Amino acid sequence: MKYDPNQSIQIPIQDLTVGMFVTAIENNKRVNLANAGRVSHQASIEQLIERGIQFAWVDVALSEKGCQFPKPKPVQQSFDSTLMASTSSASTAESAEPHHPVESKTRRLFSRDANQKRATKVIGEARKLAKKLLSQTFDSKPLQLDELNQWADELIDSVMVDPDALHCVSALRNKDTYLLEHSVNVACLLVTFGKYLELDTQTLKQLAIGGIVHDIGKIKVDNDILHKPSKLTPQEFEHMKLHQVFAQDMLKSIKGLGPISRDVCLMHHEKMDGTGYPFGLSGEQLPLHGRMSSIVDIYDALTADRCYKKAMSSAEAFKVLLSLTPHHLDKELVYKFINCIGVYPVGSVVELSDQRLGIVWVSNAHEPLKPEVKCFYSTKYTRFTEVTYVDLKKVPLTIGRAISPTGLNIDMSPFYHV
Repeated sequence: MKYDPNQSIQIPIQDLTVGMFVTAIENNKRVNLANAGRVSHQASIEQLIERGIQFAWVDVALSEKGCQFPKPKPVQQSFDSTLMASTSSASTAESAEPHHPVESKTRRLFSRDANQKRATKVIGEARKLAKKLLSQTFDSKPLQLDELNQWADELIDSVMVDPDALHCVSALRNKDTYLLEHSVNVACLLVTFGKYLELDTQTLKQLAIGGIVHDIGKIKVDNDILHKPSKLTPQEFEHMKLHQVFAQDMLKSIKGLGPISRDVCLMHHEKMDGTGYPFGLSGEQLPLHGRMSSIVDIYDALTADRCYKKAMSSAEAFKVLLSLTPHHLDKELVYKFINCIGVYPVGSVVELSDQRLGIVWVSNAHEPLKPEVKCFYSTKYTRFTEVTYVDLKKVPLTIGRAISPTGLNIDMSPFYHV
């Protein structure tokens, strides 16, 4: 079911509760959210109150059952479908009047800055958690679910508020910490994909946790094989496949781990034709979340630098995913994944038709070939340029090609920050 902002009711922010589906917020003007969704925990409500938000607009039909709604007040404002903003800035509601382009841009960047700082915190905490999990597993210590649950809630909030900020932060990679970053990125992509497929909050939470633990068995794989800078021999590959066998035992030590999280971990190497491992499941034996995990795991691995290969561009990775359908991957789901993260995903590097290089900064769901790009380099003159934000909806430029972040010998990392 899709939400219709016209069907939303206005309630005082103090009456907002966990489980309600929020479509807009209001201080003195209504601001419709670009990423509407259910409130996942009380901390999100407290943040809105602290930022001076007075009212929330909620869709009763899409809210969880059992939510108690006060009698709605008469609506005196018309719905403006072009008025969108995020909840992460105290000035969000004020940015609803873009009379001055420069001022509007400044306000939007301020909001993105706040969201990106929050995303950086969420990603940082996730990497620490992943490292802690691997360490505890290596030492055969029981794993606790409490910290993972809390982090999963924060991740879901970030995806609901500003997925662009989250994916821009997660796009910064370091091949020396691949195992940690891969687990975190798979978690982020699974939640984003799950939101796109309109899965409920509890399922999103299990997807996030499943992503974090999905490669847990690799801690027991021989280090020389795990980090071998060349193709594995058949014997070495058989040993690598054992990480899924190891994972089955490890997951038993995580008390309270949900079945979806377990499936994400144990099914991300299964294939539609039954030739995958560890169980050789096929077709209908593979649930939706199992099929999702295979797609996301392969995509993130392809777009990362590894000890034995350079990262692919998103466009190259999409071609590989499509080539693996329908025998290995669910074809319909692969197309949905590409639509979800965009032909040019946020955080990917592209070259414009005027030979400027930039990072895809803001997605455009309605026109995916025309995102906003943060330009900082000229491939024509091989030099850095003044940073400019180019909205391809408003200029006669196009994206010429997608480029792997390691395709050029320049340090792009500073430009991933606002």
